[in-house]
Amino acid sequence: MASIRQVQVTFDCAEPERVARFWCEVLGYVVPQPPEGFATWDDFNSSLPPERRGAAFACMDPSGVGPRLYFQRVPEGKVVKNRVHLDVRVGTGLVGEERLAVLKAECARLVALGAVCVEVLLADEENESCIVMQDVEGNEFCLD
Repeated sequence: MASIRQVQVTFDCAEPERVARFWCEVLGYVVPQPPEGFATWDDFNSSLPPERRGAAFACMDPSGVGPRLYFQRVPEGKVVKNRVHLDVRVGTGLVGEERLAVLKAECARLVALGAVCVEVLLADEENESCIVMQDVEGNEFCLD
């Protein structure tokens, strides 16, 4: 049996480039080079039929370790909670007030980028603290 070497996470959204650029800022990801023969992504988009312009965008981990994120335009808006969400791990190895301070600082940075803080979940006997957030199009994710 072959082993899987790469994973791509795909998001349905209204504005693929906007959402991709948000996630670039969150994760330190980069936009890949445009296809061969095109100097910029704008040049590539201009070559497409009007209905396909801006229909998709991607970003990737510059180290090649993390999954590629792909954003595709869909006609319908988001109406229910995501079935899958990303956990952005910023507080690993920390506990208590120190962990919560790091989470809150990262939350403030992401809110400045357009994210929304939904709920701060404090640690209990079974779970560590985390912050539930939404990206610029309302997709839920967690800071933990």
